[in-house]
Amino acid sequence: MKGIYSALICSFDEEGNINEKGLREIIRYNLDINEVDGLYVNGSSGENFMLSTEQKKKIFRITKDEVANDAKLIAQIGSLNLNESIELGQYVTELGYDAVSAVTPFYYPFDFEEVKDYYFTIMENVDNDMIIYSIPALTGVNMTLDQFDELFAHPKVIGVKFTAPDFYLLERLRSTYPEKLIYSGFDEMLLPASVMKIDGAIGSTFNVNGKRAKQIFDHGRNGEIDKAYEIQKDTNDLITEILGNGLYQTIKELLKTKGVDAGDCKKPMKKLNDEAVENAKRIAETHLN
Repeated sequence: MKGIYSALICSFDEEGNINEKGLREIIRYNLDINEVDGLYVNGSSGENFMLSTEQKKKIFRITKDEVANDAKLIAQIGSLNLNESIELGQYVTELGYDAVSAVTPFYYPFDFEEVKDYYFTIMENVDNDMIIYSIPALTGVNMTLDQFDELFAHPKVIGVKFTAPDFYLLERLRSTYPEKLIYSGFDEMLLPASVMKIDGAIGSTFNVNGKRAKQIFDHGRNGEIDKAYEIQKDTNDLITEILGNGLYQTIKELLKTKGVDAGDCKKPMKKLNDEAVENAKRIAETHLN
């Protein structure tokens, strides 16, 4: 389960329906060109929180069918609807996903006991390993080392997707739990995270930049900091341009320049205007050739 995982982008048509052909092409690009170790399916990058339960199931089903056993698959099943999380967890387990993951419950100011009950209830009803998904900037849920202790005590919790800039906490988690899987979630901070001896990383820009991500990770883990730094610098130049042009929309446009039918984003995400589309083409020519 270690290595580089793309937070899988999904292709949608102009009406917001899943474009199966495009989704399969994105998957193949990730496996055949980016050569990632696995896919993190139906996370933020897959526009998950704008999807119906049936759309989520369809993406899970298509992805497993296309990947088969060629890579590891982690299913993000977190939802404010706990019953949906359980239903999706049972569904992907039957499909043969290697693990489930769940974002901490968000929007409402849940206390830790509620967060803990959410995870434990999912795990009581889903016969699969769990990877906690911590992304405080979007959920407002900041967990302490002691709180992670309580979650990690559950035998089904095998690790965490750590999308936070608190590298002191990251180091404390790494040193306290050498047996747990720790994935970095910030693409632009992969090098310092790799120095902390993380087990892998999960990122949206890996859909177009997976090979560089693997190089950063490998060099960082091996102590080859100068080599890793140069690749991280180039990667961050790319990330800066992507963020300035529109994150998910630009990743899809970059994939299109590679012949991948990456489709549109779901509303209320906007379409790129002509200038931004041309800028995406320039980004591809500058950074992806």
